[in-house]
Amino acid sequence: MPFIKAKPDSAAHQPAHEPTPQDYAAQAALLAAPQAHVRRAAAQALGAHAEAVPALLAAVAAEGEQPVRSAMLDALAQLAARGSEEAVSGLADCLRSEDAWLRNAAIELLRGLPSQVASVMAHLLVDWDRDVRILAVGILDQLRHERVEEWLLQLIEADADVNVCGAALDVLADVATPAALAPVTRLLARFPAEPYLEFAGALVRSRLHADAAAQEA
Repeated sequence: MPFIKAKPDSAAHQPAHEPTPQDYAAQAALLAAPQAHVRRAAAQALGAHAEAVPALLAAVAAEGEQPVRSAMLDALAQLAARGSEEAVSGLADCLRSEDAWLRNAAIELLRGLPSQVASVMAHLLVDWDRDVRILAVGILDQLRHERVEEWLLQLIEADADVNVCGAALDVLADVATPAALAPVTRLLARFPAEPYLEFAGALVRSRLHADAAAQEA
């Protein structure tokens, strides 16, 4: 079942009253209920409780029902949108999961949190795990943030992995400005015998030349 992000103004996410510690304890306990619909409702309610992040992260890792997992991730995204750095970091940690669905869902949610994801992006792009760095580049694809190009250029200047740099060039093909020309040229000089980098780099440079020609016309 595909991941479906709930609308922020969904009535299910509007608490009827100011949440209390007692509310949190009751809903957190229901994350282990035997009925899927009860766990899902509890996850939705926990989107109003900043202290729920650890419980939601633990529950989503063990949950077997996709609608319930979606509700848990959506609650984490709500908390992240309200300023919970713990929730942002928790979603970012999902990129390390062996579960492809969970990784892709986390990427989709983080793309919708441009201001909040900035606090973890610098760390993700220098992560020791190449796969995490590639997934972090996937977040930058479609991310509406003014530093996207800056992050990508820093990455291709420093990263020694061909696959990571190739992923970065794919995104740069859509967002590059003239500032990218020199870093891309240096990257291609570092990897002179990599056909895909040559192909992706040519796309970036051809787009920049086309943009320049259009401005001169």
